[in-house]
Amino acid sequence: MAKGKVYLVGAGPGDPKLITVRGLAALQRADVVVYDRLAGPQLLQQLGPETERIYVGKRPDRHTMKQEEINQLLVDLALQGKTVCRLKGGDPTVFGRVGEEAELLRRHGIEFDIVPGITSAIAVPAYAGIPVTHRDWASSFSIITGHESPDKLDRMIHWDKVTNATGTLLFLMGVAKIGYISEQLMKHGRPADTPVALVRWGTRAEQATLVGTLGDIAAKVAEAGFEPPAVIVVGDVVRQRESLRWMETKPLFGWRVLVTRARAQASELSERIDELGGEPYEFPVIETRLQTEPGAVRKIEEALAEADAYDWVMLTSPNGVEAFFAWLVRTGIDIRRFHRARFAAVGPKTAEALQARGVLAEPLPEKFVAEGLLERVAASLRPGQRALLPRGDLAREVLPRELEARGVEAVELDVYETRMNVPQDDGRLLEMLRAGEIHVVTFTSSSTVTNLLEALHLLGEPLPAELLRDVIVACIGPITARTAAEHGLRVDIEASSSTIGGLVEALQDYRRKPSGAG
Repeated sequence: MAKGKVYLVGAGPGDPKLITVRGLAALQRADVVVYDRLAGPQLLQQLGPETERIYVGKRPDRHTMKQEEINQLLVDLALQGKTVCRLKGGDPTVFGRVGEEAELLRRHGIEFDIVPGITSAIAVPAYAGIPVTHRDWASSFSIITGHESPDKLDRMIHWDKVTNATGTLLFLMGVAKIGYISEQLMKHGRPADTPVALVRWGTRAEQATLVGTLGDIAAKVAEAGFEPPAVIVVGDVVRQRESLRWMETKPLFGWRVLVTRARAQASELSERIDELGGEPYEFPVIETRLQTEPGAVRKIEEALAEADAYDWVMLTSPNGVEAFFAWLVRTGIDIRRFHRARFAAVGPKTAEALQARGVLAEPLPEKFVAEGLLERVAASLRPGQRALLPRGDLAREVLPRELEARGVEAVELDVYETRMNVPQDDGRLLEMLRAGEIHVVTFTSSSTVTNLLEALHLLGEPLPAELLRDVIVACIGPITARTAAEHGLRVDIEASSSTIGGLVEALQDYRRKPSGAG
């Protein structure tokens, strides 16, 4: 059997967008990913369901896998002919022990690539508004480990040389030793009023910053109960924080937001959350696909064959638009055969999806639900007209019922199916919910409500609604909110317009209120 290859990849400090292009490519081509606690969990969502995932960090039920065991694991996987991605937080060459892993791989004749990552030593201070250099205050910096015991630190660090060697000193993994570090720096010449900042979980939703001086920072850490992991920044560059702090001023900073809509539609909501400083965590609990049930397919083919007999084509979602045009292609029906029909759409995104295909919809209703569409076109409806309704299999019955009540023949077509999806995340979502690390859950349809609760149950949570009791629940509109309430959820946010833009605006409005401070 041919040997595999190992990519030793730096994942960056936590924000999934800070991985390099080469690192992401290595991650996505891997057969198996070996990762630990400091590698951002969102990166694993880039993997296909067939990719094996091996966690080597610490869990409540077992201790961290020893470094020697990790080294051997990489060798064993590669000898099985697998392409392996060893995903490490930050940069693998900065206190990442990549040398030990690479050395054993080389000893066994296994090919490897080292893919650098953005080190937390630079990125974490930057997200706190602290550049590690400044033309007036620091023209150099040092990166120093703070993880070892004091006696070992003294053997590894020449305090008399390090203390004033560079303008900025950056200590990684040194929160527990902050008192000893401060003492040594003052003992060897740094003034007690030298600014110090500790930045915990930088670039993530939990990012928190504590500022002090060498003389008082140890007391402040103890008083605040400030815990690792954190980067310690020592030097005058810390003074820049007050004027440069940018991440913490964003409206959704500090919120990790669960996005439950189908992966194909999740990107818009996730991008908006990310731009506003929130951290989206995608867990798509629905997936859509073209209708496959033979009877429904036959009905679609027969209905589309009568394209020139419709007065209306009414579409209620972008998914419906996409599926409708896919069926036109499958059945060989030219859109021009609908020449006598007027197209109506629920919501601007549905209208945009139509326009992208060269079809202009009737003026939009003010309410982006079926009832709003009916109000908008009511004056143009006539008894005896025919309306084609290409929709999903879970669509509400209000539109065809009201059309029939007005004497309009409603031809319903289930052009796509909505199915439950349980993403593979190795139980990470349950861990985050139980630890209070998910601050908001967003629902964009009734099916996302029911499917998330069912997915949580399948993952091992006996009381899914109870698990969401302390999470802010945000719904895209009244129908979704009603479903959430019926399932025992407290709805905190309901968008005034049933669009992604409306949902995002509602999240910001809630956050601006004192009660929405999170």
